[in-house]
Amino acid sequence: MFTKKRLVPIVTVAIVIVLIVLGVVIFGGTNKKSPSAASASKTITFAEAPGAQPNYIFPYMGCSFYSVANTEQFQEEMFRPLYWFGLSASSSYVPSLSLGNSPKFSNGNKKITIDMKGWKFADGQKVDGPSVMFFLNMYKADPKSFCGYNGGFGIPDQVASASATKSTVTINFTKSVNQNWILYNYLSEITPMTNAWDLTSATTPSTCATDVFGSAKAKTDCTAVEKYLDAQSGKTSTYTNAMWQSGADGPWKLTAFDSLGNATFSVNKFYSGPQKAQVKFVKEVAFTSNQAEQNVLQSGKLDLGYVDTTVLTSPAPNPGAVGPNWSQVKSNYHIVTGPQWNFNYAPFNFSKSDPKFAAISQLYIRQALQTAVDQNGIITNVDKGYGFPIYSPLPPNPPSSLSGTVGNPYPFNLKTAKKLLTSHGWKVKSGVQTCVRPGTGANQCGAGITAGYTLNFKIIWASGSTSLDDTFNAEIADWASIGITFTHSTDTFNNVISACSSGAGYELCSWGGGWTYAPDFFPSGETLFTPKGGFNPGTYSNPKMTTLINGTTFGTSKLTAYATFAAQQLPVLYEPQSFGPGEVINTLKSSIGFTPSPLGNFMPEYYSFS
Repeated sequence: MFTKKRLVPIVTVAIVIVLIVLGVVIFGGTNKKSPSAASASKTITFAEAPGAQPNYIFPYMGCSFYSVANTEQFQEEMFRPLYWFGLSASSSYVPSLSLGNSPKFSNGNKKITIDMKGWKFADGQKVDGPSVMFFLNMYKADPKSFCGYNGGFGIPDQVASASATKSTVTINFTKSVNQNWILYNYLSEITPMTNAWDLTSATTPSTCATDVFGSAKAKTDCTAVEKYLDAQSGKTSTYTNAMWQSGADGPWKLTAFDSLGNATFSVNKFYSGPQKAQVKFVKEVAFTSNQAEQNVLQSGKLDLGYVDTTVLTSPAPNPGAVGPNWSQVKSNYHIVTGPQWNFNYAPFNFSKSDPKFAAISQLYIRQALQTAVDQNGIITNVDKGYGFPIYSPLPPNPPSSLSGTVGNPYPFNLKTAKKLLTSHGWKVKSGVQTCVRPGTGANQCGAGITAGYTLNFKIIWASGSTSLDDTFNAEIADWASIGITFTHSTDTFNNVISACSSGAGYELCSWGGGWTYAPDFFPSGETLFTPKGGFNPGTYSNPKMTTLINGTTFGTSKLTAYATFAAQQLPVLYEPQSFGPGEVINTLKSSIGFTPSPLGNFMPEYYSFS
C-alpha cells in the first residue's frame, strides 16, 4: 500500500498484512503482563514485502520514498509521530500512545495549543516544544521536499504563526479549520526531532529547531539541515550510527542494517510509552519475491509472514474471514486477514508531454478501460476471496459519519466498454482500436486525436507478486478483447514508485497496493487529486474536484459528493483491493489475540512467545 503519509503516501504491497496485537485500549489501559525470561530473550522475525525493503530513514521525505515500508514498518519503530493512530482493527486516534496531549482548539478553531507529555529521546533529551518546532520550521522552509505537502492546505500554508515553550506548542491559523481534518491529516504528520539532528554537517550545529517560524533565518538554517539529513539518509551505512539513533523515541532502536534492507531492532530503554518491548530483538527480513519468502516460511524461520493467494486451494468464505491455510505451512502457522484503511488504484498519466495524453484525457476512454476491469472476477480467481472491489477513493465500507453510499458507476461489461469506443468514432483495425472519425463532436474521437490514431498504451507494475502479475495479465487480456492493447514492464516496488512519481514512459502504473490513509487518516482528496497535491503522480486536475475537496477540508461536508464525483470522473483506474493473507507462527502470543492493522502499523512491542 502506498502510504503513507498523506494518507500516505503512503505505500506498501497489497498482499502484505501487517499485524498488531491490541495491548492498549483506545483511550487507556495497557497489557501489563510481564514477559517470561524465555520470551524476553527471543527474536521476532518479520517478512518485508517483496522488493519493498526500507531505503530511507529520515522522517521528512519526498514522494519517491513515501511508503508503508519506510514509515509504519521502519521509521515508526524508532521515531514516533506527535499523534498516534491505529490499534488492532481500528484506525482511530490513540491518545495514550501519542507524544502530546490532545490538541486544544480555540479562537473559533483558528488556534491550537498542544501540551507535550515530556517523553524522552534515546539521547536523554525530552520530546518537547522545540522538538515539534524543529519539524514545523523545516516544513515551512522547504515544504515541497515533504510528500505530505499540499499547496494552500493546512500546515504549513494556512499557519499564520507557530511558537513553543519547553512544554507547549501554539499554532495560529489564517482561517477556521475542520478539527478532525487538522488532527487526522496534518498534526498526525509531525514527527518531533531531537536537537542532535540539528546539523548542517557532522560537526556543524544549526538552530533550525529554535528559529522563529517563517523567518528568513529559519528558511536558510532549516533548508541546509534538511539537505544534510537527506544526504545522510541516502547512505544506508549511516542508519545505525549515533546521530540517527539518538532521535529514537519509540520502543525500538536500529542495531543492524544492510544494503539488501535486512534490519535488526533492539529495545530502546528510553522509551516512555505505556507498552514496553517483550522480546530482545526484532528482525525484518528482505525478499525479492513472494516465492522466496514462501520458501523461508515453509522452513518455519519466520514468525510473521505472508503467502500469495495463488497457492491457496480454497477461498475465504466471505470478505474478512479466512479459509483453509496453505498445506505446506498449516501445521506451524495460522492465517489472519482483514480490510485495510486504503483504496487500490493505478494512476493514469495526464501529463501533456505523454504521447497518449489526448486519449487518456478523454473520459469515455477511461470509462471503457474501467468498464473492462472484472474486479469481482479477480477477487474470486486471483485473490481467492481475500479482497474488496474498489469504486472510489474511499476505503471499503467507510463509516456513515464520513460518507454516504458511493455506488459502482462502471460495472464490468465488455460489450458496454467496446460500445463506448465505437460510438465515439473508433474501429478495430489489425486488432487495435483506430480513430476513423476525428473531431470533437459527440460521436467523434475527441480533441487532439487524428485519423489513424491507435489505442495502444504502456503500463508498469511492481515485480515479485504472482497475484499482481495475474491481475494485470487478466486485465490486459480483457482490454485487448475490446481493441485496447497494452505493452507492459515490471520493476521493483521502490523503482516503480519512482517511475510513477516521475510520470515518464507509461499511461498506467501500479506499485501494487494503492494508497493507505496514513498518516493522513481522514480520507479526503487534497493529496491525491488537487493540482498541488503532495502525491498526484498522474498530475490530475479538475476545478470541480478541487471545489468538492475544499468542502470537506475547509468546510464540514461529508465525503459523499467528492467520492461520487471521483468515482464518475476516473482520475485513476480503480483496482480490486487484496487484503491478505498474513501468516502468524503458532508460538507467537498475546494475551488478547492478533488483529490485522488497517493502517499497516507494525508494533512488535505487543508480542511475546509462549
